[in-house]
Amino acid sequence: YNCITKVFPFMYAIELTLKGNPSLLSVQRKEEEDANQLYQKIVASVKAGETGLVELTCDRTEKQLAVALDQICAIQLTPKTTSGGAVGARTGFFVPDGEDDDS
Repeated sequence: YNCITKVFPFMYAIELTLKGNPSLLSVQRKEEEDANQLYQKIVASVKAGETGLVELTCDRTEKQLAVALDQICAIQLTPKTTSGGAVGARTGFFVPDGEDDDS
């Protein structure tokens, strides 16, 4: 139990999947508005076909990463508790055939 958990019980994760790489890259934001702005910025850049790098810094761990915009194939914004679990949502980008909830 650390000071981040006391002050920010929820974090917002922006998760990226890169072409040809099954691993997720993620950064977290303390504020929902900041997370939404970053998500929208990345989506707009990918839709516009921009090339180059987007530089990201995680609010929780202060890790930094740079990602080639033309290599991003999926983006997800997920609210999480500071203990790491998703809040009210399954993680992932899709539901495999035959496993949807509309049966």
